[in-house]
Parts: sequence; structure tokens; C-alpha cells
Amino acid sequence: MSENEMTRPNWNEHWLQIAQVVARRSTCLRRRFGAVITKNNVLLSTGYNGAPRKTPDCTTLGKCYRKEKNILAGSHYEKCRSVHAEANAIINAAREGIGIKDSKLYLFGENVDDGAIVGGKPCKMCRRMIINVGIEEVIVKEKEEVKEYFVQDWVLESNKDPFKELDETGY
Repeated sequence: MSENEMTRPNWNEHWLQIAQVVARRSTCLRRRFGAVITKNNVLLSTGYNGAPRKTPDCTTLGKCYRKEKNILAGSHYEKCRSVHAEANAIINAAREGIGIKDSKLYLFGENVDDGAIVGGKPCKMCRRMIINVGIEEVIVKEKEEVKEYFVQDWVLESNKDPFKELDETGY
């Protein structure tokens, strides 16, 4: 086996590394997230968490409302200037007329302060968008592993207990 073959990342590692680079564009002062959408191992769209186009973002403003008010991560998203990375990747594809049905979404997140990896499945609203747009699988970089979520499982869970996700908090 050559040295190149020993160090070559598998597809999940490859796309998560790209999502990590995309996260560097984030304009959030608390957490950086990057999302990459692929189909047949071809890049279709990317997105990072940040304020809507042509509106002030937290890095420009120099402050985060949620941080100032001690709002816990995973709650009261309506009090945040940012659009989530997953949503922005979906929006960017739609904006450019790129079909993403039957695709995969890769998600990488990290804390701004210490660079620690922030894992976990997408928030409830992003999961709903992912279901509606027809993404089949979501792959997330966790602290020690890579977690794969099959979107059909989210649909089955919701059909089994439609109010369960409403009782959940955070991610």
C-alpha cells in the first residue's frame, strides 16, 4: 500500500473536512457551523451560519444578543441574527437552481472560543427543511466519531409519536 492510500480520507471524512473549512466563513461569535450537500460524491452546495445577505452580522456588530442575554444554546433561535448552516446550504442550492433531492448533507460545528467540536443532529427546524427538500442522509462530525442520521428514520419517528419532538429541547 502506498503512503497516499494510507492517508487518503474516506468520503465522509473528505466532505466533513470541507464542511469544516466552510464553517470558517461563519459570522457567529459563539459557534461556527459549515454544511456541505453532495450527491454521488459531487459537491452541490455549501452553507455556513450567518446573518441573511446584506444585513448586519454579529462579527460586524461586535456583539451577540444571545450571548449578552445568556440564552442557552439550542433555545430561542428567533433571537439570533444567523441562519443555520444547513438552511443556508439548502437556500443556496435553491437560489442557483440546483436540485438536491436524494442527496447527503454533511455538518461540522465548533465553538468559537476553544475550537471544540460541537456535534449533534440538526435542530428541529432544520430537520423539517431537510425532510421537505428530500435529503436522504445527514452526516455529522461528533467529538470522537462520525454520526450518520437517516432522514427516513426522522419521518418514521414523527409518524410514530408526532408530539415527541415538541417536547425535546435543543438539538
